Amino acid sequence: MVEVMDRVLPVEDAEISALAHKAFEKEGMTIMTSATVKALKKGKNDVTATVEAGGKSEDIKIDRVILAVGIVGNTEGLGLEGTKIKVDKTHIVTDQWCQTGEPGVYAIGDIAGPPWLAHKASHEGIICVEKIAGEKDVHPLDVSRIPGCTYCRPQVASIGLTEAAAKEKGHTVKVGRFPFMGNGKAIALGEAEGMVKTVFDAKTGELLGAHMIGAEVTELIQGYSIAKTLETTESELMHTVFPHPTLSEMMHESVLDAFGRAIHF
Repeated sequence: MVEVMDRVLPVEDAEISALAHKAFEKEGMTIMTSATVKALKKGKNDVTATVEAGGKSEDIKIDRVILAVGIVGNTEGLGLEGTKIKVDKTHIVTDQWCQTGEPGVYAIGDIAGPPWLAHKASHEGIICVEKIAGEKDVHPLDVSRIPGCTYCRPQVASIGLTEAAAKEKGHTVKVGRFPFMGNGKAIALGEAEGMVKTVFDAKTGELLGAHMIGAEVTELIQGYSIAKTLETTESELMHTVFPHPTLSEMMHESVLDAFGRAIHF
């Protein structure tokens, strides 16, 4: 795996990325970060990749190459010329209601910019149609409340701000962590590697972000997604009853740990 950024899963919390890196290497992967592929030479049954990292270049012979270089908005040929629709870095600019600069024209999904997720596009579609239909109680899109899921092994899921991003925005934070190893259900499943991490505003108790790596975290993240939508504080999460034995108990413990109250740690 050749990654141009300085770590794998660079949009995730740094601790989660580090755990993912370790897990991938345990699976047998060789990972090169801060590296770029300079050339590809196709052979009869293989490919030779010229990879540059740390000022050095080396040729690596492999069977296949899978290339992922991001998303470009498909704005060509739509007839946008002469309209008030603005395009920024190949994506159509919209407001919180999915409206463009041209009256009566809306845009949703990948063409409207990040996060490029199916559930974000679906939700935008609902907002868009309700706004067109004249519904009064239409909630604007808030991308900070959209969960992201990475279906690798182990799974990765997150919502909101990372610890670093929260600090950069000026928040004084309280951070909680709970390992899969401390959870009975995870051990019973034979999936004892992973972690749940929560980030709170130390002054207000606001849940700023949640970050997970491990078995079925793409299912668990919805709990924090609901919490973000309800503007839940740490106090409300602490007083929520989580069923036992479940993986979800780690979510509770992570919240408790942020405030020095973890039970099974």
